[in-house]
Amino acid sequence: MISVVIADDQTMVRQSFRAVLDAQADMRVVGEAADGTTAVALCAELEPDVVLMDVRMPELDGIEATRRIVAGRQEVRVLILTTFDIDEYVFGGLRAGASGFLLKDSPLDDLVTAVRVVSAGNALFAPTITRRLIGEFTRTHASAHTGHSLVAELTARETEVLRLIARGLSNGEIAEALVIVEQTAKSHVSRVFAKLGVRDRAQAVMVAYEAGLVVPGTTS
Repeated sequence: MISVVIADDQTMVRQSFRAVLDAQADMRVVGEAADGTTAVALCAELEPDVVLMDVRMPELDGIEATRRIVAGRQEVRVLILTTFDIDEYVFGGLRAGASGFLLKDSPLDDLVTAVRVVSAGNALFAPTITRRLIGEFTRTHASAHTGHSLVAELTARETEVLRLIARGLSNGEIAEALVIVEQTAKSHVSRVFAKLGVRDRAQAVMVAYEAGLVVPGTTS
């Protein structure tokens, strides 16, 4: 059972999301918050698996709330809710420890899928869109290749694995691209995470962009 907390200052949004998630056999909404401060407190009390986090909320915005939640409980997965007109929050959310993002106007079926994907540790939902947004923000806002020192610790094979992660490939797709078995690909991914000091694909993608391993706007 995937336990979920919904943090959004709009009552109708919370109710809509709750109705959809509670209708799933494998999900249960355990709490709702209308502001960031309440969201942080609820997560400390309820220890949910996934948090749906709006960015714009009173008292404490979603980015800072995410930072505090992840700092208090590393296992929780935060899914940032965003819109195309505030894309800059995607990168801020990933820096804060979010596991991915979901467009607020996405179909409700996508919401269900996103919660399952994130709770399973597959950090990025809709990776093609995510790469474009992160890449564009990195190109215009990030400091000059701050991830170089981290990437320098990787072997040539691990560096290639990181490139493939940044392209949004799953472990199975990485295995196919490198002509190896999936378990070996999984081991490579785990070692990349350990060497970079990241907890999931979202943060690994961010390092790859900052290090210049992936050029914004390209697919290779």
